[in-house]
Amino acid sequence: MSLLSDPKAAFTDLSRPEAWVLGVSVAFVLFLLVAMLTGALGPTYFLFLVGLAGMYALLSFGLNAQWGFTGLINFSVAAFFGIGAYGTALMTAESSPIAGGFNPLVGLVVALVVALVLALLIGIPTLRLRADYLAIASLGLAEVVRLVVLNERWLTNGSAGVRGIPSFFKGWPVLSTFPEAMPGLRLVVIPGSPIILGTSFWQSLLNVLLVLAFAGATFFVLRRAHQSPWGRVLRTIRSDEDLARALGKNTYSYKMQSFILGSLIMALAGVFYTHLNLYVGPGDLDPITTFYAWVAVILGGSGSNRGALFGGIVIVTIREGTRFLNDVAIPIDPAPLRLLLIGIVIVAVMRYRPQGVLPPQRELIWPSAVDGGGTPETPDSGVRDQKGGGDGE
Repeated sequence: MSLLSDPKAAFTDLSRPEAWVLGVSVAFVLFLLVAMLTGALGPTYFLFLVGLAGMYALLSFGLNAQWGFTGLINFSVAAFFGIGAYGTALMTAESSPIAGGFNPLVGLVVALVVALVLALLIGIPTLRLRADYLAIASLGLAEVVRLVVLNERWLTNGSAGVRGIPSFFKGWPVLSTFPEAMPGLRLVVIPGSPIILGTSFWQSLLNVLLVLAFAGATFFVLRRAHQSPWGRVLRTIRSDEDLARALGKNTYSYKMQSFILGSLIMALAGVFYTHLNLYVGPGDLDPITTFYAWVAVILGGSGSNRGALFGGIVIVTIREGTRFLNDVAIPIDPAPLRLLLIGIVIVAVMRYRPQGVLPPQRELIWPSAVDGGGTPETPDSGVRDQKGGGDGE
């Protein structure tokens, strides 16, 4: 049921997990808005959190396209994320040791092309083998990319990282000067807690619009792909590759397509992160990034695009929410609590929702198959009975 055509029926049709996720999400957004209005949370930082959630959603989408759709075990999420981040940074930053000064769109194209080449290089020799070989190769790839970034100073500036990265909209008409052209605003909703909207706020707003465009386009493409015949082949490969091969499908080609698609989405997340943070360093390629992406996909539901989106938001909530515990007098260091909380989430999901919070079954049904027509009718008799009736007549 479409939310736009019949909102009441759409809400009524929600399953219990969907209603729970919607309720928690609305309550959390209201909590953030209250915190922002009372001055406890700055509006610029609020937009930064939204952008960070969008970035993790992109990482989850990329991994979901590989593991959720096809069953490809990829432990090099951080590597492709870093390729995207460094690819655009080295092409656009003022401190770039090899190029710099190019339009961010050029950096975007270069980052995606390098990610494509790297996906081919790692996929060609491994995708013909069992899944565990891809897992081992991807794990090694992640560490190789991190060490190259850390040690090859002539290429990446080494441990100093790359600074002087412009915003993504540099050189664009209107948008490049939008943050400086907008006036500073001082809003007083609650007396004594003014909200300041300055240049940094408008710049963060552009970043949020950018990640919403990236994530929205990715979600639409993956949703259509998942429901298409191509997506059905991928699900067959994940369930039983021998069966897909027996049906005449070139499983190697399909796995390569899935692996490349997911890798490009991960690189896209790196591109956004670079222009959000305006700095990229070897620490951004830490294996914890891969771990967060896997947790997000497992939490949301393997193969579920909505679940990947929800999981990415939860990861950012836990990761950034623990920072506020520094203001609370507790007897332990709050920083390690984020890993503890994520561990608790994993255990709870595996115990009570092993299929994930939002499993993909409802995503695989075309709206036209149910809207207006209800569920298909069940025949009163089987095929044999119908044949017998026809012969008797």
